[in-house]
Amino acid sequence: MVPLFWVDLEEAPAGVRVPVVVIVVLGIVTMQVTAVCVWRLLTMVRRGTVFSHAAFRYVDIVIGAIAAASALTFGLAVTLAPGEAVPPGMVLLICGASLIVAGVALVVLVLRLLLAQAVARDVEAHQLRAELDEVI
Repeated sequence: MVPLFWVDLEEAPAGVRVPVVVIVVLGIVTMQVTAVCVWRLLTMVRRGTVFSHAAFRYVDIVIGAIAAASALTFGLAVTLAPGEAVPPGMVLLICGASLIVAGVALVVLVLRLLLAQAVARDVEAHQLRAELDEVI
């Protein structure tokens, strides 16, 4: 797909063609990283080990990938802004999309904090069960 995208941008100036293709490739990488981490988290859910400290690594990577995607989206807007090729309204829409992607990263951050609370509650419940088993 990337070579076809490169050919489609043949008429674009070199100062726009290369950065746009690089941003698209890096955007695809962020989507793939996010997909792999979500897959690993779903595997942990299936095994019943999602409420552990190992899940934080994948959630942190997802947050970083989404933040990088937001920065890449804003970089795309900055790349397309100069010149007459792209209307200013389209650049504004791309900047808005960048803010929406950043909002998704903030939602995932809130979910990470909820996961931290759930892990703490799970640890506390295991300790209370162990104490109850000793009493019985």
